[in-house]
Amino acid sequence: MTIMNAANIKMTDHSPSLPPVVAKDLAVVILAAGKGTRMKSDLPKVLHPIAGVPMIRHCVAAAEGLNPGHIVVVVAPDMENVAAAVAPHQTAIQVQQLGTGDAVKAAMAQLGDFKGDILVLYGDVPLVKTGTLASLVAHHRNGVGFGATVLAMVPPSPTGYGRIFQNADGTLARIVEEKDATEDEKLVRLVTSGLMVMDGDGLAEHLAQLNNKNAQGEFYLVDIPKIMSETGRPSGVVRGDYYELRGVNSRAQLAELEMAWQHQKRLDMMDSGVTLLDPNTVYFSPDTQIGRDTVIGQNVVFGAGVTIESGVDIRPFCHIEGAVIRSGAVVGPFARLRPGADIGEDAKIGNFVEVKNAKIGTGAKANHLGYIGDAALGAHSNFGCGAITVNYDGKNKSRTVIGDHVMIGSNASLIAPVTIADGAYIAAGSTVTADVEADALVIARARQVAYPQRGKGRLKKE
Repeated sequence: MTIMNAANIKMTDHSPSLPPVVAKDLAVVILAAGKGTRMKSDLPKVLHPIAGVPMIRHCVAAAEGLNPGHIVVVVAPDMENVAAAVAPHQTAIQVQQLGTGDAVKAAMAQLGDFKGDILVLYGDVPLVKTGTLASLVAHHRNGVGFGATVLAMVPPSPTGYGRIFQNADGTLARIVEEKDATEDEKLVRLVTSGLMVMDGDGLAEHLAQLNNKNAQGEFYLVDIPKIMSETGRPSGVVRGDYYELRGVNSRAQLAELEMAWQHQKRLDMMDSGVTLLDPNTVYFSPDTQIGRDTVIGQNVVFGAGVTIESGVDIRPFCHIEGAVIRSGAVVGPFARLRPGADIGEDAKIGNFVEVKNAKIGTGAKANHLGYIGDAALGAHSNFGCGAITVNYDGKNKSRTVIGDHVMIGSNASLIAPVTIADGAYIAAGSTVTADVEADALVIARARQVAYPQRGKGRLKKE
């Protein structure tokens, strides 16, 4: 699937009503400096797409839903493409990959003397919802003197995760990373997702106290709650959904999260009144909008920028991107709508018809084997089988304008720029190079000539 221009994609959150996050200033730091070597890719891990959008943009969108005062994304020195993907938000450079604590240190330089709460996210955790983050921040702010609050989860297997140990009152006792855990500690199922909110007042000093005396030789952010506890500040624990908090470390996991994202989107569409005849074969983009009582057939793919009104019939095996489809229209099967396609009410776009940057009028028909590009097809006009608008001369693209109640015969070629007025009839096989007046009949092809007996014997016989 094509990776979209993420800056122009409107992301949607599926959370219930959010708890207020307004008690004090909030900053979000998103860690995205990892190379993702297990992806075996020249592309930074966080730029690999979920639903056609770089996964870092999903994370940014979840953070934007909180309306924070700052969003800072931590990147490596050679990640200009990641910085471009998260623009206009600030980036901070982690010069060396010395662990999560070191990454947050890099972000602190951008935040200056910020004293509010700082929420730390990961750019490779793309399914996290704004509502989950809001609940995490709210729990932190409701705690008595909490210095930090961590988001925990219970995965099917805890291997690879830091184990969480709690006090009797539910506050955090300690977090032990996998490589530092004893065999008994590894039996604990409750683990940290890595997501955490911390009081920014004094955080820089706490970060300076981190050390790398551990199995990985890194500065662990999860050691911050322990440092805060030494000053009498407890830390909270909130449990989240593992299936929402999963990260991506391999292409197999990327595929799993793509399936998870699409599954949720399909449920949302059906809940909103859209019929999916075979949900598992329909693929959406984050900004796909579909009205109620629309029916989507099997194996349909929606790229970015699609808006479909109510009561539309999208038949199987269509690919649609950057298009608007009005109420009552029928599209497909096997149709392709490219950016700029605007399909009018009750119009019909049939099998193997491609429409690009063209407006199709109310009740117009292009039922099979056609190309309509850089054009307007008027209301109740018919675009015949095999007909095309010839919009490109190798250097320039030009426009074809077809009026209302026009008949374009089969295999006609309309050489743009050309205008065909209302009620005209273009005979089959015609090549039209000049404007056509209203109600005219145009025949633009060589006259048929028959030569008796001249065909005899021309077909070689075996």
